[in-house]
Amino acid sequence: MIVLSVGMPRAGSGWHYNLIHDLMKTTGCADARDIRTKYGLQKILTEVNCNIGVLSARRLGMVCLPALLGNTFVIKAHAGPTNASRLLSTLGLLRITYIYRDPRDAMLSAFDFGQRALAKGRPNAFSYLDDFDKSVEFMMEYVHIWEKWMAEKNVLVARYEDLLTSYDAESAKLVNYLKLDGNRPEVGNVIENYRPGASDGQQGLHFYKGKIGRFREFYTAEQKSVLNAKLDTYLVRMGYEA
Repeated sequence: MIVLSVGMPRAGSGWHYNLIHDLMKTTGCADARDIRTKYGLQKILTEVNCNIGVLSARRLGMVCLPALLGNTFVIKAHAGPTNASRLLSTLGLLRITYIYRDPRDAMLSAFDFGQRALAKGRPNAFSYLDDFDKSVEFMMEYVHIWEKWMAEKNVLVARYEDLLTSYDAESAKLVNYLKLDGNRPEVGNVIENYRPGASDGQQGLHFYKGKIGRFREFYTAEQKSVLNAKLDTYLVRMGYEA
């Protein structure tokens, strides 16, 4: 079986992935990085968190081979659902989680992350977001992907803000969805390791500031008005106020 951890960019998706990855490792399942090397999937599962990219039939078919050979492992994506992902989910080969965040905060985080990397001379995938309009266009693509995931069946959905403020309840939902025994010490240890604020310099959380509502302090009144207009039909459904 494959556990697919999908997330809106800059929405705690790295944190969610690593939490899921380490929870599943308590069952003795394989490390996706080892699967990537063993089965020659370096071009399919990229980056440190084994990101599959688009959920095409070809890509999913290639990662299904080790799963069909008895391996269970966790991979990551930011893409929307496809007929192939739905089929594999229905067949029980794919178990899917999805995390999102207030798109205004996620958009600001993407901008900040890209510009910090650029200033250090190490541009990343977000570095081209050098103005407000580009950032809005980028974020709207992932808002539309959010809408598609909300229409899917058998997907565990989480919000970054809930994971940050109601960690015990959200992690319990995750443990239950993954069919793990929450009473096992190993599971409890993983939960504690990824608890926000548990220790300084935590590895695997993948966020720089992570503050809820930071966009309100950063964007101008005019920019916030543009965001409200663009996101008007989405924010309430997502659980946020304009």
